[in-house]
Amino acid sequence: MREQQTDLPPEPLSHSLKQRHLTMLGLGGVIGAGLFVGSGAGISIAGPAIICSYLLAGALAMLVMRALGEMSAAMPASGSFSVYAEKALGRWAGFSAGWLYWFLLVVVLAVEATGAAKIAHGWLPSVDQWVWVLLFMVVFTLTNLAAVRNFGEFEFWFAALKVGAIVLFLVLGTLAVFGLLPDTEPVGLANLSGQGGFFPKGMGGVVAGMLAVVFAFGGLEVVTIAAAESDDPARSVSRAVRSAVWRILFFYVGSMLVIVTLLPWDSLKPGESPYVAVLDSIGIPAAGQIMNIVVFVALLSALNANLYGSSRMIFSLAERGEAPKGLLKVSGGGVPRRAVLASVVFGFASVVLNLLWPDTVFLYMLNAVGAVLLFVWALIAVSQLRLRPRLEREMPERLTLPMWLFPYLTWAALLGMAAVLVLMLFDDSARPQLLWSSGAAAVVLVVAAYREVRARRG
Repeated sequence: MREQQTDLPPEPLSHSLKQRHLTMLGLGGVIGAGLFVGSGAGISIAGPAIICSYLLAGALAMLVMRALGEMSAAMPASGSFSVYAEKALGRWAGFSAGWLYWFLLVVVLAVEATGAAKIAHGWLPSVDQWVWVLLFMVVFTLTNLAAVRNFGEFEFWFAALKVGAIVLFLVLGTLAVFGLLPDTEPVGLANLSGQGGFFPKGMGGVVAGMLAVVFAFGGLEVVTIAAAESDDPARSVSRAVRSAVWRILFFYVGSMLVIVTLLPWDSLKPGESPYVAVLDSIGIPAAGQIMNIVVFVALLSALNANLYGSSRMIFSLAERGEAPKGLLKVSGGGVPRRAVLASVVFGFASVVLNLLWPDTVFLYMLNAVGAVLLFVWALIAVSQLRLRPRLEREMPERLTLPMWLFPYLTWAALLGMAAVLVLMLFDDSARPQLLWSSGAAAVVLVVAAYREVRARRG
């Protein structure tokens, strides 16, 4: 196969995102309901050793993002890893990575709209859940149809609230650990060493915990998509990736350390927020409602970011002839409005799904995309393995964010992803996600192969 040139033409989209938008997008993109609520399930599986689970999952996400950051800093593109997969492996890979990720984002944004609607319905029971979904979809569709700076500003303040909430939680929790808050006593290490010790479920619990939390790191990829619309793409993505990964790992691991130090791990229940339990234990009034507000904002923030990411991904596919050319129309402000509208179709369809099957349908949709993120991560790692030698040969001056210890850590990331997929296969709760997602990936690969055959015959 003839190698494609690694340099890319300039993007026709707006370039009005600032460094602060990208930095906060990187920080806030993965701080969501999965952390604030879903972490309780991980703690119940691994106990205090959930800290190790988060370290392992975070290390895997960090390696993938560093590999992606290397390519994004050298060749900023709105299609990000889909573009790099095409250049590294061929059209089938770019087509598959792009459409799988688009499918993942449009399903997840509908789920996030539903999650936010459930919280809002709890506040105002007289307003049906489906009405809230419709309202959220209309608001964020209009936001994304306007100038890209609007998206950046919405996401900046959403992410700032989430980051602020995490920082405040860490400060209050640390003070409580040392007994520096009113009516608190130093807790010492009793909760880390009691109730079965630090590894109450053994290393098997650590591994199972990693399986429960690894997908919480999904969402970091959007910052490399957004970088193509910044005023200095190469420099912006380098700074955003560098800062985001380390700080997010600190937020996640720091939060878990505070939680399992302050409270006995077996007192926390899956499905309930361990953050609420901690805030209640140290006497913060209305802790449940405070966290409800934070989770509500987190869901709307993720909805906004996923709508943006999905519209840019399908726009990039259209640019390369892998999606209808009609999606290429760009507004005077540089917004791909038809791509935005194509990406919200499923979100609006979820209004009807909420009306008919509010409690069941999204379980099947989430199963269909459950492991897609790992497939995309694997394509990112393989693309970086193939493109790094070309970058060194053709444009070494653009390797401003090189992968650590190349190629060994890239291979380590691939082995880590393979291990997670094997674990999913043998885990009763995760196996349906793997099988449904594999089915979705197989459909996309069959379509990609068919297009390849047609192109060669044509």
